[in-house]
Amino acid sequence: MTRTIFRSGNSTVVSLPSGILENIGLGVGDEVNVVADVQQGHIIIQPINTMPEKITPALLEEIDQFIDRCRPALDDLADDKA
Repeated sequence: MTRTIFRSGNSTVVSLPSGILENIGLGVGDEVNVVADVQQGHIIIQPINTMPEKITPALLEEIDQFIDRCRPALDDLADDKA
């Protein structure tokens, strides 16, 4: 897949197709490590896994659903602490 390098403000940018990012579990806001392999002439973009292994996407989804379901009670608890 061919991409074009372009300038955005003071940065040099290459856009990444969302399908490729989704395939490796990355999205906007995720941190990556960028490494230059000078001998091979490659740029390597590696995800930085900052989430502990036991915290799975399924667990995060359950937490989001809990927060959505219990929002009024959680807001009341937060107000009581303030």
